[in-house]
Amino acid sequence: MDKSLSDIQREVDAYISQFKEGYFSPLSMMARMSEEVGELAREVNHQFGEKPKKADEADNSIELELGDILFITICFANSLGIDLTEAHNKVMHKFGTRDAERWTKKDTD
Repeated sequence: MDKSLSDIQREVDAYISQFKEGYFSPLSMMARMSEEVGELAREVNHQFGEKPKKADEADNSIELELGDILFITICFANSLGIDLTEAHNKVMHKFGTRDAERWTKKDTD
């Protein structure tokens, strides 16, 4: 089932809203996001780098780590009242204008 970014933000908000604690503070979420990015880095290093996993290390996946980062990003945005669709549109506009000639485009034959 395809979900829009707005749908996903509402889904995460419904999940978080069922708990008295609600969203963490922005500083706590920043720390959590940093932890999750570190876990992603570890998985990428295990899969593509020179550091193999230890035999007793959990078998996480890049997909799950990216999912964790997406979840905390949505929590962060929701807690600050940020519409991620609008944020995405603004970023794409920035890339389409500021960086329009920065990269070599593929031929369109």
